[in-house]
Amino acid sequence: MVSILLHFRLDLLLDMNRQTQLLQYLQQELALSPDVLSLVSRFQEQTAPQIPIILWQYGLVSLEQLNQIYDWLASI
Repeated sequence: MVSILLHFRLDLLLDMNRQTQLLQYLQQELALSPDVLSLVSRFQEQTAPQIPIILWQYGLVSLEQLNQIYDWLASI
């Protein structure tokens, strides 16, 4: 039971690290503003896997940028 909890916590930490990397990528490579990133951060805990889609749905990134985000996520 303890090992399952430790594994879950490790997965959670890795996901949080990946989310942080995603936000850095969005700011540095796609030049999204701090305001946009702040908005996205509010949704981060609840919908982290959906952040790229949320950005696209609200017109904050183009379809081409959405593809770039998914390519980048696949590479990390």
